[in-house]
Amino acid sequence: MTVAAGDGSTDIQYAKASALLRQLFDAAVTSALPENCIPSALPSLPKGRTIVVGAGKASAAMARVVEQNWDGPIEGLVITRHGHAVPCERIEVAEAGHPVPDDAGVVATRKMIAHLDGLTKDDLVIFLISGGASSLLAAPPPGVSLSEIQTLTGQLLRSGATIKQMNCVRKHLSMVAGGKLTGHARPAKLVTLAISDVPGDDPATIGSGPTVVEHTTRHEALETLKMLGIQPSPAILKWLEREESEAFLSKDDVSEYKIIASPQKALQAAAEAAKQAGHSSLILGSAIEGEAREIAKMHAAIATQVKLYGQPIAAPCILLSGGETSVAVRGNGRGGRNSEFLLSLANALDGEPGIYALAADTDGIDGTEENAGALIGPDILSKARTMGLSSADALENSDSCSFFDALGALVVTGPTYTNVNDFRAIFIDTTPDTRT
Repeated sequence: MTVAAGDGSTDIQYAKASALLRQLFDAAVTSALPENCIPSALPSLPKGRTIVVGAGKASAAMARVVEQNWDGPIEGLVITRHGHAVPCERIEVAEAGHPVPDDAGVVATRKMIAHLDGLTKDDLVIFLISGGASSLLAAPPPGVSLSEIQTLTGQLLRSGATIKQMNCVRKHLSMVAGGKLTGHARPAKLVTLAISDVPGDDPATIGSGPTVVEHTTRHEALETLKMLGIQPSPAILKWLEREESEAFLSKDDVSEYKIIASPQKALQAAAEAAKQAGHSSLILGSAIEGEAREIAKMHAAIATQVKLYGQPIAAPCILLSGGETSVAVRGNGRGGRNSEFLLSLANALDGEPGIYALAADTDGIDGTEENAGALIGPDILSKARTMGLSSADALENSDSCSFFDALGALVVTGPTYTNVNDFRAIFIDTTPDTRT
């Protein structure tokens, strides 16, 4: 994967920098793999049955690890994204649509809930949740069709809404989100094991909080839609006007909730990997939100300050950050929030020597594309120009993925079977300015 154009020394510098950045990304992902964080978090064996249910892009891998580390009988069903299934022996794995829910998700959700019928207080329910569960747990409310939910989801995705805004709406249009799944598990003991993909690790936001007390209201959902300029269908409006759209979980429904992997822990793992490689690092934040192109400009400003003035950390060093940016789609191109971040970053840096960056989603999927993200070096824009590519046009048309694809700069991992959200690393070298 070569992006840099120019003399041999430039190519070598890029190769070394990209290898380092990929090493840090791999360390972050590895820290959040189910096999590294589930075994020590498992509860004790119950007197009765053990049912495993769950949803998310990592749920199948999580279920397999539970199976491998569970001494007693076990059964259940988890729902994962199409293409993210792994073989399990005793827990059924269903695949469904993400980020837009589909019929397979509706069928799988009903089947998953059926596993919770007839439980007793001696039984144990282990609920496995990771990023993507909001779409995979497809349970439209009475009077609302799946197609209406699909249309609304598409509008939310294109609007640039934050994950909290999206989930505020989606959990009031679901019969399992917003704490509602807990009602199906009564009176069994309920233990949730969560891989967090949300800024701040708020359990109510992870997968729209199926097993935690909900604090947002249907009125907030309606206000969010109004603020985003989204006009939902009459059936959705009618449902949100009914009290039944509120979550029914009360504070008396206490369950055990464990966050076993998170963006902060992943960044710390990357920082440790940087240290082992002989580089200092600075974590800018694990919960950064906002428009991807604007967040990129902020990162570019910090990287330039480091390069020119050694503040707030001296080069050579690595800036690390995580969280979940958003993209307000402006065109009809192929893009994702990480590739858009990098395209905006490259424009803002404008070829500043010695600065390299990687941005990728830890689940291996950047938006709706099949790449995790991309890599850039200081010569990315000059190479693009020689190929007749315009970074400005690509950004304007929300076509960042196509831009980096043409340059051979995409990071492709395939499904990683975990998800602690976006990972960004900027390597600032001490390369002298050789521009003329």
